[in-house]
Amino acid sequence: MASGVMGKSWGKPRVFKHDREPMFGNGLVMAEDSFNGEFCGKNAPKNSGIDYSLINIIAMSSLMVESTTKMLDKWTALINSGNHEIDVEREITATAGEIIAKASFGISYENGSKVFEKLRAMQITLFKSNRYVGVPFSKLISPKKTIEAKKLGNEIDALLLSIIKAHKNSNDGCPQKDLLGLLLQVDRVNGMSGKMLTTRQLVDECKTFFFGGHETTALALSWTLLLLAMHPDWQNILREEIRQVTGDKEIDFTKVAGLKKMGWVMNEVLRLYPPSPNVQRQAREDIRVNDLLIPNGTNMWIDVVAMHHDPKLWGEDANEFKPERFKDDLYGGCRHKMGFLPFGFGGRMCIGRNLTAMEYKIVLTLILTRFSFSVSPTYSHSPAILLSLRPGNGLQLILQPI
Repeated sequence: MASGVMGKSWGKPRVFKHDREPMFGNGLVMAEDSFNGEFCGKNAPKNSGIDYSLINIIAMSSLMVESTTKMLDKWTALINSGNHEIDVEREITATAGEIIAKASFGISYENGSKVFEKLRAMQITLFKSNRYVGVPFSKLISPKKTIEAKKLGNEIDALLLSIIKAHKNSNDGCPQKDLLGLLLQVDRVNGMSGKMLTTRQLVDECKTFFFGGHETTALALSWTLLLLAMHPDWQNILREEIRQVTGDKEIDFTKVAGLKKMGWVMNEVLRLYPPSPNVQRQAREDIRVNDLLIPNGTNMWIDVVAMHHDPKLWGEDANEFKPERFKDDLYGGCRHKMGFLPFGFGGRMCIGRNLTAMEYKIVLTLILTRFSFSVSPTYSHSPAILLSLRPGNGLQLILQPI
């Protein structure tokens, strides 16, 4: 690309802002202003007022271990009762939801599940059927879907408002070091300078993190278990690495970062099954890329799945599971540094990618130390796009205790 093509030259397509408003509002997924568009942990602009490094990582890692152990104990009970087949995608999604509800919002999964259920219904309403995104008067073409999405959006807003209110009234007004606590702290700090977060902003950010906070990790883990079930040699490789790095001690979040081979596996899974199968951008001005002129207002659609499987970028083994391709190369040997986009790119990269990696390694370590697994004969491979790339018919595996 030409060196003059800057991040500010691109934005989120306006048609998607209207189309996805019931689900995300003007939260991180859709927003582009100085507060919402770019705050990314330690690299956040100073005027954003939030630093994700302040989240209590130790407490979060403990919750990850606790929730995952509960799931694995349930699996053990099922196996002992004679049921060795488990839909791991459904189980892991529920566990990831429990983790985000407890760790980021300080609520029980039972309360958070109401939000998750309605977000899931919203996901199906907005993305499962053929729709007319960007077509003039499209809301009139599919009035039932439009009304249903609006109704679900209002119900989710009401649930989140009650969570926010309860959180504000807890701990004598002292914000907790979880995600919602930090957002409320931004509310308090920025309020002093006349930049208080509105209730609408708080609700929209909560929507985004409720959905994105568990979806990416759950899907990455689900696809990982499928690929490891198909390649049991890599199950053994990872178990040996876990033994060398963590030994027989309890999981320490500072040590899981040393699971390098597991990092290769994660990158390879995100390459083959990227949770965000496509990326959209809209030109905010006339942009010249080499000899090509992209007019202002042009919507660009980047097919991440196709790009991650392109032999011209990855070689003839592009469709094969080969985690070792990431051994000595951050980009897995891709012939273009922009050919690998597991978490987006530029200033719009996923802000939760580091927490995702930590949760991924903790959960996968616990699973691999307790179970071996293979693909169930009942499993039907049918990847489906419902905003994210997920198993269309669940993901059934046969588990054996180790």
